[in-house]
Amino acid sequence: KVVFYGPGLGGKTTTLQYVHAATKPEHRGKMVSLATPMDRTLYFDFLPLRIPRVRGMSVRLQLYTVPGQVYYGATRKLVLTGADGIVFVADSQIGRQDANKESLEDLVTNLADHNRALVSVPHTFQWNKRDIGDIVPIEELDRTFNPHGAPSLGTVATRGAGVFEGLERIMRLVMRAYEADLPKGDAP
Repeated sequence: KVVFYGPGLGGKTTTLQYVHAATKPEHRGKMVSLATPMDRTLYFDFLPLRIPRVRGMSVRLQLYTVPGQVYYGATRKLVLTGADGIVFVADSQIGRQDANKESLEDLVTNLADHNRALVSVPHTFQWNKRDIGDIVPIEELDRTFNPHGAPSLGTVATRGAGVFEGLERIMRLVMRAYEADLPKGDAP
């Protein structure tokens, strides 16, 4: 289970929509979105994916987004339950840095409510909307929001730029954590 977390209108749903549209039908399930009348995510988006074998293991991903709006805090906490990995999708625009900060703080708080810490959960950062003017440099975004040095990259979800690379990065981290938890001798 991989959860895409971040501020409202940051690109979480657009990222999943691109993955869904660009993935062969035999490798994906139906994307489920529960949205408001204004096309904002209300509860969550869900996209199941089947990917080719990794180190001899069959892998099924369950990709979720959380609603970014402040008043859906309980839903965000619930969707985080049992997450194997987190992709924080931040909005690169200068005027959205407070929203990124608030959302990241919310993530840390919600993980703490699950007795988890961000540093111990496989996670990555996607600095989205890199195609828009008036954006913060990636190095500054990393300094500000990525204190644990998690993998990060710039993305443009509307065009799919960096989206699959980001998915591959979180998948590798999740698989590495899964293998580390296996009893010795069981690793493929």
